[in-house]
This record gives sequence, structure tokens and C-alpha cells, in this order.
Amino acid sequence: MDNKDLTFALDIGTRSVVGLILKEEDGFYYIIDTVIKEHDKRAMLDGQIHDVLAVANVILSIKNELEQTHGPLNKVCVAAAGRALRTERAKVTIEIKGKPMIQKEDILHLELMAVQIAQKQLAEKYDNERAHHYDCVGYSVLHFHLDNEEIGSLIDQQGEEASVEIIATFLPKVVVESLLAALNRAGLEMEALTLEPIAAINVLIPASMRRLNVALVDIGAGTSDIAITDFGTIISYGMVPIAGDEITEAVSDEFLLDFPKAEEAKRQLSSKEKIIVTDILGFETEMPREEVIEKISPSIDKLANAIKDELLLLNNGITPKAIMLVGGGSLTPKLPEKIAALLQLPTNRVAIRGIDAINQLKLADHVQKGPELVTPIGIAVSSKQNPIQYISVKVNDRSVRLFHMKTLTIADSLLASGIQLNKLYGKPGMAIMVEVNGQTITIPGNQGSSPVIRKNDSICLLDDEIKHGDNIIVENGQNGSTPVIPLSQIIDEIPSKSVSVNGTIYTVQANILLNNKEAHENVILSDRDKISCSIPKTIEEFLEKINLQNELLELKPFSIQLDEAVVPLDVFSGKIYKNGLLTTRNANLENGDILVLKPTKSPTLEEFVKEAKMMLVQSLPITFNEKAITLEKSITEFYRNEKLLSHKDVLLNGDKVTTKRKAFEPFIFQDIFIAIDIDVPTSGTSKFILLKNEQEVSFQEPLLPGDSLSIKWL
Repeated sequence: MDNKDLTFALDIGTRSVVGLILKEEDGFYYIIDTVIKEHDKRAMLDGQIHDVLAVANVILSIKNELEQTHGPLNKVCVAAAGRALRTERAKVTIEIKGKPMIQKEDILHLELMAVQIAQKQLAEKYDNERAHHYDCVGYSVLHFHLDNEEIGSLIDQQGEEASVEIIATFLPKVVVESLLAALNRAGLEMEALTLEPIAAINVLIPASMRRLNVALVDIGAGTSDIAITDFGTIISYGMVPIAGDEITEAVSDEFLLDFPKAEEAKRQLSSKEKIIVTDILGFETEMPREEVIEKISPSIDKLANAIKDELLLLNNGITPKAIMLVGGGSLTPKLPEKIAALLQLPTNRVAIRGIDAINQLKLADHVQKGPELVTPIGIAVSSKQNPIQYISVKVNDRSVRLFHMKTLTIADSLLASGIQLNKLYGKPGMAIMVEVNGQTITIPGNQGSSPVIRKNDSICLLDDEIKHGDNIIVENGQNGSTPVIPLSQIIDEIPSKSVSVNGTIYTVQANILLNNKEAHENVILSDRDKISCSIPKTIEEFLEKINLQNELLELKPFSIQLDEAVVPLDVFSGKIYKNGLLTTRNANLENGDILVLKPTKSPTLEEFVKEAKMMLVQSLPITFNEKAITLEKSITEFYRNEKLLSHKDVLLNGDKVTTKRKAFEPFIFQDIFIAIDIDVPTSGTSKFILLKNEQEVSFQEPLLPGDSLSIKWL
């Protein structure tokens, strides 16, 4: 186009073609002029040009009309129909165990492998459409996973396996080629190419909103195109093969109108309360708008249901958060409300979006606003920002033509060439298997090296930019080798265990055998070697290893045979404490543990009776002369070998002891003389009286706990 300040854009639809002149100035987009012309016949079908000459004539007519006002137009921005796009999801997983940390180049290889899997899936799904003639026009990463856990980035990560899930978009080459042919016939050169759904989304749903699950439905004449955003990208494209013409045909059938008059009547439903039509028999009829809508309601329901079904299919059965309707067919009466009801959405979540929803847009006075202008405006804006490029490069001496919407890279050339990226890496070396303590361990071979890629004889990376005429050579990586692993790498270091036993630290080393023979830690392992590594695990094993097994003999349970019964007392039994907690000889022992061994104790008779909760004496607490004392009487006597034992005699483990019990007798006043010494006055009278609780009593007076006793000298 001669005037570089103006952008000429065309939206080539099934029923009509919209031509638009746009100018960008001071951060605003000015719509200077628009021309809309309908096809004379069905030259388009589902977004594909079927009659190049007929479409070229409509384009030429629009071009000539705009040139009368704006001068010569030689270049144009156009869009490939979104309904021709195919989207595929694919996931690829690779083993990374033993590999260096993942770098950016490794992630790019992984992503491209996933794209190639998507291409293969496309070929299997649409083999009758020659899917290998599809170009990948972009892909987005949906998820990274490390060891089956989702992760934000794989760079510098290590683990067992890594995977990436992508969504890739493909466009048939024939769509672009027929579009180019029609433009050439009209004397126009393609200045830039974009995709219709991307064009509309770019002006209505900015990147900041694409993390939301939102659907854009472009309802034209023959088809309704759908694009869905989520995860910050466009995740899916689809098409419903019915749209505005379905409603026009319903009007035509209901009121006996030819198609053009039915189309005119349908458009009046958006702006008039009553419409006047003349049927094919010449009868003129005036009808209320609501009555017409009621009669064509089944067709509106059919369109709404078709859009609902496709939305759920594309969005994995989930209702989007909001739905935007654009295109002339979006003006179909009550369509937004019906879609909202079918999807159980609030009515304000399904809305018709016209050009007034586009930020920083200004229109000339004669340009009428409407949702049908959203896509052509998006084409003009988006094709400038993200133009598709055509270049030719050589990959391993084979010419490859690339078609892309962004800066082209080495990765793009490999995708276009069909080279299988997963076959470029060297194969891993043969693994060896060894048995360690009865468990088989596989030691993988050394990984093969990455492929070497050269651009114009210089080593390059996958994300390096390419230009027309570049020569790219890809060399397979070298195969890996069988691992050379010393014994020390399997066992890391010879295990040892240091434990404190009663304050002394003892250390033992593990016993290492290779094929039942002692081996040095630097010996190189061979396939099917058997390694055993043993180190004391339990307290008992450790004490035997350090020759303290006799200490265990002193840890027997304590018991006494009392009369005819055996009385065990754990409190006097031998005990083992590990790190301050009571444990057993079979407990596991770890490096750094602290053991305290307490041998069996020989208690005194008094200690034994107390722990056995037996009564050796009966006692009575009283006060004498305001001093608290306890009166005691022996009620049980203990004999060992018929010898009476005192309270302080020591009992040995396993002793046989017999008892003799006395009858219980109450305490009387005179029993206090066993527990106290009486100070007799040296002068005065020798007479006295006995007092209990300030009352005079006799020597035989029974006593109760807490009684207050005294002797008063007269």
C-alpha cells in the first residue's frame, strides 16, 4: 500500500466480505472507512475459498470503492479462517535420572518432541485430509511435571523423569494458498496474515485476561467460530457448521420469503418492534417482532444448543466463566439469553461485544458500530503485531518452506522438516545389574550426547533465529557407554556406627563382601556382582560385636518367691535406656545413639515391701505434747532360710522368703512409750495424769488417728 500510515484489512467471510481502512495515531486506532459486500453466490464454504474467481471479484469491488476515496491500495492484511484450524494436546515424558540438571535447551527439545507427537496424533485423526500438509502455527506449554508433580519450571531441576504437556495449533496449507490466489486475482499483495480467532481475541481479550476461562464465539453467516482461553493462552479452537443463515432460512420457510428478503426481515428484528414482509405470492404482512421471534424460536434454540455443545466439548465438559459473542449473527434475537440458560450461567455472563469494547478505538462519523466489525479490526491490528512470515531454509540439504506467526527459530525449521527430535539423541549405554544385600540394583549406562546443530557452519541453539537462505545441519548425538562404577559408589562410604555405652564410645565398621569375598572399595563392579554389607542393627548385636555380651546377663528380670508365689518387680530389674528412653535389647541402634545399661538391683527388705505394696507395719499418726509422731507395730515378719530378716537386710534375685503375719491390734495410750522417752521431773511430785484431747484417760485408752496426747505432772 502506497500510504504507509494506513492499513487495509479484509475479513473474507462465508456470506460477505468486510473491507476496512485503519490508521494508528497517538496510541489510538482510527477506523477511517469500511465497505461491506456480499458474495453473489456460494463462493465460500466453512471458511474455505471454493471459487477463487468469485471471491476475487468481491475483493476487487471493495478495493475499487475504497481507492476512490483513499488512493491506490496494493497491500492488504487478511486472516485465515479459524474454523480450518486444528488443535491438539500432547504430552511427552523422558527419563532424567543420572543426567545433569535440565537446561533451557533440553526443555526446548522436550517441547518440540511434544509438538511432533501432536502432529502424529493429527495425522492419525485426520488421515483422510492429508494432515501432513498442515503447518504448525503455534504452540503453548500447558504444564511441566517433575516426577509426576506439576512444577513451574524444569530449569536446573533433577529427578527421575520430566514431562511437558502442550497445545499446538495447525493450519492446512491449502487455506493460505487459495487466499493468496484470490488476492493476486484482485491485484493485491498479502502484507500480513493472522488467524481470525486470534484477531478477535487480541482486541477483546488482552493477554492479562487469558488466565480466565473465557470463550469467544464469532457467529457469521455459515459457521460459528469458537476460541477458548485459559492458563494465559488460547487453549482450543472449534467451529459450529450453523450460524446466521440458519435463522434466515427459518424466516424464509415460515413466511414464504426468498432468501434476500428473509435476510432483510431478520435484520429488522434487531431494531424494529414490527416488521413488514412481502411473500413470494405478493402478499404484504405486518407482524410484531415478538411473534416473528416466537415462530423462528426452534431455529434459534438449535443454534444455541449447537454452540453450547461445542463449547463444552472444547472446554473438557466445563462451562466457561464468560462468553463473548461477536459477528453479525450474534444479533440473533434472544440468542445470548438462550446460551446462558443452556449453560446455567447468569445472563450477564453471555454478552454481545461490539467495537465499543475495543480500547483506544475511534470511528469516522459515517462508520456504523456493530459486532461484525470486531474481526476485521482485529485483523488490521493483530496482523501488524504478529505477521506470518514465509521463508525458505535448508535442513540437512533439504529445502523447507516455513510459515509462522512469530520470529522463526532453529526449532521451527526442525519441526517443518519432519526430523524426529527423539531420534537425534545418542542411545544410552548398556546398563549393569548388581545385587546389594539381596536387592537388585540397575546402574544405567551413560547417557548419549545431545545432537549438534549448526547454522551456516556455526554451532547454534534451538531458539536461535533463522533467516531466509540459512543452511542448517543436524548431527546425531553419540551413543553412551557401559558404566564404570567402583564399589564405593554403590555403598557411598563404608558404613560405621559409633555408640556411647555407659559413657564409653564404641565404633564398629560394616563387613563388606563382594561375591562372598572381602573386597576393596575401589574395585570395579561387573554385571551380576553380588555385594553384601552388614553392620549390627540391634542393641544386642552391637554389644556382642564389642564383646559386652556379658553385660546383657546382668539385665535379668528381678523376682522373689514369696511363700508359694513368685513376685516380679520390674523396678529392680535390669534396664536398657537408649537416648534417655527405656528400650529392649532387640531395638534398632543408630549411629550416635547413647546407651545406658542398668544391671539388676538387689533391694533391701524395706525397699522390696514398699514396691510390692505390702504392709510391714501398722502405723498411727498422733501428736504428743504438740509434736507429731507416728506409732508403729510390726504386723508381718519375713524369714529367709528360717532366719528373721530386718528392714535393712538385702534380698537377692530369686530368693525364697516366707512370712508370718500378726493379728491387727488397736493402739492404746501406753504404746507411746515405745516411740518416745519420758522426761520425769527431778523435783516436786511424782504424780501425773494422762490426757487425750485434754481429757483424762488411762493407759488402756484406745487411740485414733490425729489424737492429741500429753502427760501432766501434778
